[in-house]
Amino acid sequence: MKNTLKLITLVVASVFVITACTKVADLPYYENGNAVTLTSSKTAVAPAPADSLTNMIAFSWTNPDYASDANTFKYVLEIDSAGRNFTQKVSKIVTGSLTTSFTGKELNAMVLSYGFTLGVPFTLEARVVSSYGNNNERYTSNVITFAITPFSDPSVLTTANTSVTGTLATAGQLSNTFSWTTSFNGYTGNVTYALQYDSAGKNFVAPQEVPVGVNLYSKALTQGEMNETALNSGIPGGNSGKVEYRLKATTAQGAIAYSNVVNVTIQSYLPILRFYLPGGYQAATGNGNNWDPGTAPELIRDIRSDALNKLYYIYIYLPGGSEFKVTQGRAWDVNYGGSGGDLSPGGANFSVTTSGFYRISIDRANMKYDIREGRMGFVGGATGAGWTPPNVFPNYALGNSATNLFVGLTDFTTGGWKLIDHNDWNNGDITAVNARSYGATGGSGSTLEINGANMPDITTAGRYRVIWDGRNVDNIKYEMSPGTEMRVVGNGIQGVPDWNPGASPQMTYSGNGVWTITITLVADRDIKFLAGNDWGAFDYEDNSGGSTATGTPRKIKWEGGDNFKTPGVTGSYTITLDEKAQTVTIN
Repeated sequence: MKNTLKLITLVVASVFVITACTKVADLPYYENGNAVTLTSSKTAVAPAPADSLTNMIAFSWTNPDYASDANTFKYVLEIDSAGRNFTQKVSKIVTGSLTTSFTGKELNAMVLSYGFTLGVPFTLEARVVSSYGNNNERYTSNVITFAITPFSDPSVLTTANTSVTGTLATAGQLSNTFSWTTSFNGYTGNVTYALQYDSAGKNFVAPQEVPVGVNLYSKALTQGEMNETALNSGIPGGNSGKVEYRLKATTAQGAIAYSNVVNVTIQSYLPILRFYLPGGYQAATGNGNNWDPGTAPELIRDIRSDALNKLYYIYIYLPGGSEFKVTQGRAWDVNYGGSGGDLSPGGANFSVTTSGFYRISIDRANMKYDIREGRMGFVGGATGAGWTPPNVFPNYALGNSATNLFVGLTDFTTGGWKLIDHNDWNNGDITAVNARSYGATGGSGSTLEINGANMPDITTAGRYRVIWDGRNVDNIKYEMSPGTEMRVVGNGIQGVPDWNPGASPQMTYSGNGVWTITITLVADRDIKFLAGNDWGAFDYEDNSGGSTATGTPRKIKWEGGDNFKTPGVTGSYTITLDEKAQTVTIN
C-alpha cells in the first residue's frame, strides 16, 4: 500500500512540474475605444418642398477605435432643440458607417414634431453616442448646433365643379366635392383640416371656415351648404358670384399650412330663415330652458311665395305674465321685440297677461307682430258651421293639445271643408294679422296649404277625428280617422276578457270631444282607450307618468306609450275621456 501511494504522489508531482514549465497563451484583449468627434456639413438648412427627397445635411464622426470589426460599431445620432439637454430627442441608429444624412422631408417632419413655426429658423443640437454592437463601451460625442427653417408643404386642393347652381327645393342634394393631398408629407402626427372660403379677390383677409376633421382628405357639400358659403361671402340670394376656397392644415403642435386656391362660381338662392321663441315661460311649460334660444320652440314658416322668409307664426300655450322674444336662429345675435304691434330689432320683450293658448305672428317685411288667441276650427259645407267663419267658434273648434297641435271631433256630412284659425277669411294679404285657412289635395296624412284647396270631400257622413299637426314646422299636415266609437280595453275591467277590443265596453259620446262610461275597475291593472273594435284603430295611452290618482285629470297621448293604471282599490268608477282637453279623469 505504501508503494502505491508513493507512485501516485510521484505522478502528480510530475504533472505539476510539466504544467508549470509550459507558457500560457495570451487571452484576447480589447481597447476601451474613444468618444467620437461630430461635425456637420452645414450650420443652417432652409429646405423647400422641392427638397423633400434631397439630402440637405450630412453628419460625420471620427472612428471610436474599438478593437473589433468596425462594421459592427453602433452609432446613435441624437437631435433635439437647443437648451433641452436632449430630453425630447429624435434618434437615428447607424451601424458600421461614420456618416449619415437627412432629406428635406425628414428634417421638416422632425421640426414640425417640435411645434416650430413655419418659415422661422430654429436652432437644434446634435450628438453621437457610440458603442460596440452589443451597446457596451458607450461614449457620447461633442455637441454641435445647426439651424433649420421648416417649410409649409401644403396640400394640393381640387374641386369637382368650378360652377354650381342651387335651389331651395334641392338644397339637400350634393353640389360639390373638394379633395386634397396630404399636408406635411412625412409628418406622423395628426393633421386637422378645415376648408376656408372668401369672396374672390379678398385674399382671405377674414375667411370663414367649414370644419372637416382629422386626417380626412375630402369634403362633400350640399347645395344648401354651397349656397351658405356664397351668402356668407357677400353674394346676395338669387345672384351669381365667385367664391375662393383653400385648405387650412394644422398639425397637433400648431403648425399651419394653406393650400392653393380654387374658385367656384355659385348661382345662389334665398335660403330659409328660422325663428324661435325664447322666454321666461319655457321651463314651466316643457319648452326647454328659460330664455334659451337653443331649446326654444320654432315658429312655423309661411311658405307661400310672397310670404317666404317674411311671415312666421306659432300656436302655443303661455302662462299669464309670460315674457318672450323672437330670435333668428338659435342665438341672440339677431332678436326681435316690440310694442303696439311694431316689431323692432332688440326691442322690448313681448308679454301676455292671461294664461291661455296664443297665436304669435311676426311680419319681417313690414316689421309688424300680432298676438291673439290661438285656435283652430272646422269650416265648410260638410260641417255644422257651413262656409261662414263667424259660426266656427266655439262650437266647431278643435282642442288645443300642445304647441302647434290641435285635435277635434265633429259630425261631417258630404261635401267640402277646411280648417281655419279665425272667424273670418283671409283677404289675400301677407301680414301678421291675417287669418289662415288650411286645405289639402290629399287624404289623411297629407301636407296642408295655407289658403289651399278644400279638403277631399267626405264620402261617408259621420263623426270624424281630425288632427292639425304642425309639430314638424317643415311639414304641416292633418290626420283624419273615424270618431264613431271609443272603447276601454285592458286587463283591469271586471267581467271583460283581457285585451279583447271587440268584447270591451264602449263609451258614450257627450259631444265636444267628451266620452264617458261607468264600469268596475280591478285594482292595479292596465287599461287604454281604442277608437274601434280591433287593434290598429286610433288609441290613447298614458302621458301622466303612471298616475293612479282619482278625480284628477291625467294627460293622454296617441303616439305610443304606457298603459293607464287603474286605481289602487277595486270598485265602480266613472271615466271621462276629454279629447279636446287631452285628458282622462277617473272618479
